[in-house]
Amino acid sequence: MTETATAHIDAAALPAHWRGLGARIDPRDEPDLVRALSVVTERAAAKAEEAARVGDVLAGLRLDGQALTAMALSELAASAPELRNASEQWGETVAALVEGVRRMPGIQALLPHAEPKRAADHASQVEQLRKMLLAMAQDSRVVLIHLARHLVRLRHVVREGTDDERRAISRETFDLLAPLANRLGVWTLKWEMEDLAFRARDPGTYHDIARQLDEKRADRERFIADVTQRLRLELDRAGLKAEVTGRPKHIYSIWKKMQRKDSGLEALSDIRAVRILVEEDRDCYTALGIVHNLWVPIPREFDDYIARPKANSYRSLHTAVIGPRDKVLEVQIRTRSMHQANELGIAAHWRYKEGGRRDLRFEERIAWLRQVLDWRLGDNEAGELAASFRAELFQDTLYVLTPQGRVVALPAGSTPVDFAYHVHSDLGHRCRGAKVNGNIVPLGYRLQSGQRVEIVAAREGGPSRDWLNPALGFLQSSRARTKVRQWFNSQSLEQAIAQGRAVLDKEVHRTGVVMPGLDELARGFQFSRIDDFLAALGRGEIGTRSIQTALRGSAATAEKPPEPAVPATVPHRASPESTGVLVVGLDRLLTQLARCCRPVPPDAIVGFVTRGRGVSVHRAECPNVARLAEERRLEAHWGELPTNTRFAVDVELSGEGGAALIRDVADVLGRDRVPLRATRSAGRGRDERLRLSLEVTDQTQLDRVLASLRALPRVSAARRC
Repeated sequence: MTETATAHIDAAALPAHWRGLGARIDPRDEPDLVRALSVVTERAAAKAEEAARVGDVLAGLRLDGQALTAMALSELAASAPELRNASEQWGETVAALVEGVRRMPGIQALLPHAEPKRAADHASQVEQLRKMLLAMAQDSRVVLIHLARHLVRLRHVVREGTDDERRAISRETFDLLAPLANRLGVWTLKWEMEDLAFRARDPGTYHDIARQLDEKRADRERFIADVTQRLRLELDRAGLKAEVTGRPKHIYSIWKKMQRKDSGLEALSDIRAVRILVEEDRDCYTALGIVHNLWVPIPREFDDYIARPKANSYRSLHTAVIGPRDKVLEVQIRTRSMHQANELGIAAHWRYKEGGRRDLRFEERIAWLRQVLDWRLGDNEAGELAASFRAELFQDTLYVLTPQGRVVALPAGSTPVDFAYHVHSDLGHRCRGAKVNGNIVPLGYRLQSGQRVEIVAAREGGPSRDWLNPALGFLQSSRARTKVRQWFNSQSLEQAIAQGRAVLDKEVHRTGVVMPGLDELARGFQFSRIDDFLAALGRGEIGTRSIQTALRGSAATAEKPPEPAVPATVPHRASPESTGVLVVGLDRLLTQLARCCRPVPPDAIVGFVTRGRGVSVHRAECPNVARLAEERRLEAHWGELPTNTRFAVDVELSGEGGAALIRDVADVLGRDRVPLRATRSAGRGRDERLRLSLEVTDQTQLDRVLASLRALPRVSAARRC
């Protein structure tokens, strides 16, 4: 589609539902679109009218003919002849857009209230989410098409839907799609979606505010007319070429401000608002000076989003003044190009795509999608992917300075550790302290806009696992959490490879054979890379018996795929008090958890064959394991645990306070619903030590309890024994 098109499609050239587009499109430039519209009307007549309304929205966003063609074709069934070889008939770009649009309904899985998938479906869910986000990041027109479709559906449901339909679509709008439109800067869609969703969710309040606005409309319009006339006169005198208009009011934003300020409609500043459009950036500040010279500015009501744009690249000057008749007036000042970018967001940039110019602001708008895709998630972490997306979607922004004066934008609530990872991953890994405005602060300190941050870093080293504990509050941004997780994953991989080499050397020595070629051995277990094979061996995913058989030359066994992490031989569980431990290689064994180290899922564990008491299960890091006879050790894994299973664990804490300390500890345990089996104390005064025997469900609950105990003012340290 071209902005300067003058010729129009003849009414007869388009099906009846699509004729509204005829005034916007030059048929000589968009023959594929005309053909697609005819095909859709013929093959999907029931959907053609709604698709035409979506097309009107997209044309209003000034998207090109490729986007409109893809939107129309996506209404066809996947088996339609026109889609079987879409790239040949319509071109690779349109075919990719159609595929991306078809994936977009998967965005429902990102809603906070979405029903979780079954465990068996997690891998598929993560892959579908990744593909959908990748399509959004590669060509953001797919998300614009989805937003336009949602807006058309929202209009229909508000008019004709049931109460349940209105509640459902308003929740989807507020929880995901309006914030998405805001994050991509498409305010034209955002405002209408929010107003319609607010009307669907709370029609009484919506109509009450609308009625109050109507009652004051005449007086407000006279006030705005006087203000705009005065501003035009003053701007002309200053030699500024400017357009001054009243700013449209959005009922949902008015209601939000009423809630935030706990005030009535008349007390709000943006009920009376004007917008000034100028030619150049410097003219914005000249116009601001003229406004502040005319009327008294209100303190703390000025925002410079030109020097410091919002996270969605919104740029404008906002100020509020005491205007004529002592009434509060809000003024927005921006250039025409800023206004277009603010209203259309990423949609504005597709008009210039054919020029081949690189637009850095456009790239910044979708860079956050690529950050989400940086996550290296396992098959069971679809929830984390969705949480990461929502965290990026809803983040507010603060601005801090590096020691060199460079401005760094961070999510609201960020800490010095977040700042360090934003500057450079290596600086984040080595972060050990921080100074804010020259003063030393804790790593969990919440930064504020305008502060100067300096990181104190070690020469080498890595992050702390405590940084990943949300209860401790070291990290706010998903970007920093990703970097920390990736560091530990890489360390775990190196350790697993080293451990795998040690296991292999040990089994070669035990069987007395010559070390075979690692390439051949890895291929026998269906690994293409040696490191992957060694890592699987080090993690215990390949049993030692399988390795021994492979080393002795049993091709039949060597060609089998690697054994799963949960062994195929499931032992007999001797009693209702089963430990939920699976021991590799032996069947029908009684297992018991060792009292010396008290393992808790998901601790790495090892079994030891006792005399007359079955298999004693220890933590792999238990000091006693090194003293146990090696030939009686067995591989062990956690299996399926009975519901509400609890595990005994010992915790030691240091502090002071006597009975008051014990009371504080009891309050924490009661709040977290952690049973206390026994307690022993030693020492007095400042060196008082408590030994607690607790019952927990898993390591996560234990970590949460330890974090709560460490936060007590009378506790100096708390650790697992």
